[in-house]
Amino acid sequence: MLKAKKLMVSSLTAILTLGVLAPVVDVNAASVKTASKSYQTSKEKKLYTYAKKMMKQNKDGLNTKAKLFSKKDYPKTGASAGYSDFLLGLKKQGYKFSKAQKNLVKKNLVISAKSDPADLSKAIIGLQAIGVNPTTYKPSGAKKNVNLVSALYKKSMTKQTVNVQSQALIAVSSNKTFKKPSKAAFSKNTLSTKIVANQQSNNGWAYNNTVASVDSDTTAMAVTALTMGKSSNKKVTAAAKSGRSYLKKAIYKSGNFGFTYAGKENPNANSTAEAIMALSTNKTAFNLINKKAIKSGQAATPLKAMLGYVQTAGTVKGAYDMSLAYGQVSLAASAYNHAKYTNKLVYVFK
Repeated sequence: MLKAKKLMVSSLTAILTLGVLAPVVDVNAASVKTASKSYQTSKEKKLYTYAKKMMKQNKDGLNTKAKLFSKKDYPKTGASAGYSDFLLGLKKQGYKFSKAQKNLVKKNLVISAKSDPADLSKAIIGLQAIGVNPTTYKPSGAKKNVNLVSALYKKSMTKQTVNVQSQALIAVSSNKTFKKPSKAAFSKNTLSTKIVANQQSNNGWAYNNTVASVDSDTTAMAVTALTMGKSSNKKVTAAAKSGRSYLKKAIYKSGNFGFTYAGKENPNANSTAEAIMALSTNKTAFNLINKKAIKSGQAATPLKAMLGYVQTAGTVKGAYDMSLAYGQVSLAASAYNHAKYTNKLVYVFK
């Protein structure tokens, strides 16, 4: 993992960044470069083909010994950091999980009512992706079913980071059938308010709640969470809107998003994917994903820039964790949905 001090949690995953150079694009182009439908289809097919092999071989990248699901390799969770987005990315691309693959996930996943909010949030998304109900889930070795959604609702969010708060809000908002228990520690509205309270003066969010550390990843995740929470509070809707405004200013001229460390820009596929998902939460902002430039001198659209990281083999250039990289890039592509806007966001199941 990178030694940079400023790392951000991407989507529903552990703290990871790519920190790689962006694919070369012509910054002097007369007009912004967009991703054609054929380009999108080609890149998505390469991603999907590689990810299917990963799932079938239970490997977090075909050229590594790391597994996707293993209690031995991941004692705390039983799965790689990006497993929930990975599984959902496959589902969005039409993958049908076999009974054996579902059992592989359930056998290795380490989750219980005592798990922390971040792990519960990922499990709620990941299990739904393979068609398993997280409200009546029987963990491997357990004698009784556990309602993971109720367990998450009972966790205090007061001392959690904005990233974890956003993860939790996304998880409990991912299915309209989820019910808040009577002894819940928070509601979607109160959690939305907590997230808004941590918005910084420049309209972004930071992993450590300081304006100097505001980044695109944390901001994008907060925007997605607030939109999914569907609060009628005007302060919440205003915060989501201003968060998207921050992202518009944060885009690099290459069309990528990333983070800055020691004065150096670090564009990467994950950050760009997070920003695309956040821009997809609003119909007007949706047009900025691949139809027109966000700022003057922008060489490529975010979608074009992100897909530029997808290599011939289907790997994502510079990815530290392929399950995370595939999941986020795939979900961002699904959010754009070949230019078909929808108000049903990628993390919504029902």
